[in-house]
Amino acid sequence: MISFYPGPSRIHDEIPEYVMDAAREGILSANHRSEAFVQLSRKTIGLLHQKLKVPKGYTIFFTSSATECWEIIAQSVTKGKSYHLYNGAFGQKWFDYTQRLRPAEAIPFDLEDVLDPSTLSNVDDDDLICITQNETSNGTQVSNAVVRKMRKHFPDTLIAVDATSSMGGIRLEITAADIWFASVQKCFGLPAGLGLLICSPRAIAKANDIGEKAHYNSLTFMIEMMNKWQTSFTPNVMAIYLLMRVLEDSDHIDKVHRKVSVRYELWLRFLAKRKAIRHLVDKNSVRSFTVLPITATPEVIQQIKTAAVKKGLLLGEGYGNWKSKTFRIANFPALKKKEIKKLMKFLEKY
Repeated sequence: MISFYPGPSRIHDEIPEYVMDAAREGILSANHRSEAFVQLSRKTIGLLHQKLKVPKGYTIFFTSSATECWEIIAQSVTKGKSYHLYNGAFGQKWFDYTQRLRPAEAIPFDLEDVLDPSTLSNVDDDDLICITQNETSNGTQVSNAVVRKMRKHFPDTLIAVDATSSMGGIRLEITAADIWFASVQKCFGLPAGLGLLICSPRAIAKANDIGEKAHYNSLTFMIEMMNKWQTSFTPNVMAIYLLMRVLEDSDHIDKVHRKVSVRYELWLRFLAKRKAIRHLVDKNSVRSFTVLPITATPEVIQQIKTAAVKKGLLLGEGYGNWKSKTFRIANFPALKKKEIKKLMKFLEKY
């Protein structure tokens, strides 16, 4: 079965071999306070800086998931109120979770809208602006240019970005925001169970200023441990090892971005010729490069999903408000050209 599900999605072919290597090398039982783990952590973080163009001054942490990052950010970095700008289910989930912990305000916008920083007002320096860069539920994205505009509009306010379905697949302008986070089961082509949290020097300073220390994943504790290349909890050492191996074999993000972008354009040309199916989002400037939502009548959607499984193709279910009238296609780096061609051939008649 070829998985086009937008997370967890297709893993890299080499993962089984890497797992066997981990077993031979003793990684499966490595102590997370050992020198072996310290070297693994140091190397993996170094590769993330190198391959993803993460600036030298930014600190990278390992977490259990992107969802855990919501909690860390709410607990440890938000002194005032957080403002959540979103147009889909995952952005709303981030807001819903945060408001259980801290004062938060939802600022939803429409599917076809380009996020406008000027719509946000009364933001204080102690507040936090939260953006879902790639909305997995509906296949939209907030471009680097828009994140830069947000930074220019609010130079003294921390900006946090959920890049779960794009980090590792497209080029992100890390310096345009203070906090970025993602999970590895999407563009990194890995099994689920590991998250990444990237913090600017300003975010680190804010966490230390707030000094929140009530939780095992309080950022102040995480900072203290990462200064020793360690974690505040027993981490998924296997997943960190697999991430290291994948990064060693991966191209620089600029090259990966070009590859993903070319495939995205191929999909757009292909969909433009179809009669029964089309891209859910009309405005090209807000379309995600890594998640393509395909819409049709509920009857056609169900027919396609059922027939696809028989052909060995796993498509992503529709999500939230678009559940019955869409399916989603991952455009992640681990997918092979021949696999994409197979799916296009299957969808040709629609």
